[in-house]
Amino acid sequence: MTGSVHQPAETRFTGLMNDHGRAVLGYLARRTDPPHVGADLMADVFVVVWRRLDEVPADPPQARAWLIGIARGVLANHRRGAARRNRLADRLRQHLRNQPDAVPDDSTSAVRAALDRLSAEDRELLTLVAWEDLTPSQAAAALGLSPATTRKRLERARARLRAALDSEESARTTTARR
Repeated sequence: MTGSVHQPAETRFTGLMNDHGRAVLGYLARRTDPPHVGADLMADVFVVVWRRLDEVPADPPQARAWLIGIARGVLANHRRGAARRNRLADRLRQHLRNQPDAVPDDSTSAVRAALDRLSAEDRELLTLVAWEDLTPSQAAAALGLSPATTRKRLERARARLRAALDSEESARTTTARR
């Protein structure tokens, strides 16, 4: 297939955007809060239009009505998705409210204090491996690093954590003796 085969569809699509895009955007912006969400939804509308280009009426007033109908459907999907996300967030908040508060013991406090003294990169790597139970290779993938680089960084981060923990312990011991 050559580009000329697609040219009429691209030309028609561009024409629909030029002729009716402002009307579709206005429809969506007036029905979304904040209004700029309408621009994102407009992109979704025109994805549907591209897929269903053969169904768009040739008559301009009919085409505009058809596009507004597509926009209504996209807006309805957006609202249903937002409602689902809100319900899920409410259930999660309720679930977390019902969880007993974790009372940190001295060792947890010391670890958190030592972690706080490390760089954000060290903290992220260490917690991915220790708390999120990722292997060093999995942590490498999550961080966008090579496994070899991650292993070396992890080795160094662990050494810095040990030093920070020793420093915390030393400070606690000194404070306790006073």
